[in-house]
Amino acid sequence: MGLLIFDCDGVLVDSETIAESVLHEQLAAWLPDLAAEHELRGALGMTTAGILAHLEGLSVHQLPPDALLSIDAAIERRLAGELKAIAGISEAIDDLDLPLAIVSNSRRERVLASLSHTGLNTRLGAAPLFTAEQVARPKPAPDVYLLAAETLATAPADCLVVEDSVSGTRAACAAGMTVIGFTGASHIAAGHAARLREAGAWATLEHMSGLGELVERWRAA
Repeated sequence: MGLLIFDCDGVLVDSETIAESVLHEQLAAWLPDLAAEHELRGALGMTTAGILAHLEGLSVHQLPPDALLSIDAAIERRLAGELKAIAGISEAIDDLDLPLAIVSNSRRERVLASLSHTGLNTRLGAAPLFTAEQVARPKPAPDVYLLAAETLATAPADCLVVEDSVSGTRAACAAGMTVIGFTGASHIAAGHAARLREAGAWATLEHMSGLGELVERWRAA
């Protein structure tokens, strides 16, 4: 028995980088007196709503009432421009007989929107989806991965995870799962594969066309 889990914060693009850049852009306009880069480091591990509340408390300015919606919309627009990175995912999983699941540290609505942007909702829409609001610690932590394994009656050691972020890789590894690091997103800097391996990825993948081979290697091991 094995389970293939896809990280779908932004459907296999480095959504952490995107979210952080969007926050910087929006905050520069909304809270001009804020040392955003320094203060964001102090907000690591919070939800987006928590980060905004944290930052507003440090500023003499007030955030717009629809700040969270504005940031979500900006992230979705950015993701839509980056989703070419997952071209080939449908073909890559067509021949695999592993059950599939989706895990995300984003909210369910964002994951569903990302799947819709790529057309992957028709291929992955039936896969069980486990998201941030289902666990106590929604930011990259083992909890959401462990929830997926427990719900699907699968041992963590029998789960293979495709992750694109360093923090997500660490979280899945901490849950006892094997991680394939995905580096195919167009915006990821050189050296990202090495960072994923340092975080614990068993192998890295640039194109989804190589997924089947890695799955077979994992099974054989």
